[in-house]
Amino acid sequence: MPLLGLRTVIYKVSDLAVAKSWYQQLTGVAPYFDEPFYVGFNVGGYELGLDPDLSDSTPGAGGATAYWGVSDLGSTLERLAADGIDIASPLQDVGDGIRVATIRDPFGNLVGLIENPHFALPT
Repeated sequence: MPLLGLRTVIYKVSDLAVAKSWYQQLTGVAPYFDEPFYVGFNVGGYELGLDPDLSDSTPGAGGATAYWGVSDLGSTLERLAADGIDIASPLQDVGDGIRVATIRDPFGNLVGLIENPHFALPT
């Protein structure tokens, strides 16, 4: 399971409308994905995501997760689980063919994994 490179950083936010406006002003780009459960910006070929679901973590320090690209998330998670890696959140289909999960490193840090068929490497 080679990591394909950094793809996405997702920030937890308590007010999606305020966050969307702030990050749109910061980045100078409009969201490419804009739903009540998630807003995504394409910034220089990488995704900046805003997540209003605070059920598993909160905004602020430690409120962001970096997602590393993989080509087949299902088989990646099977192999990691077989190797004894802690699967913190199972595979989730978040729409439009994009699938995510998180694993936990030995220190408690969350490491995101993402299968995104729409991601193209910057040229």
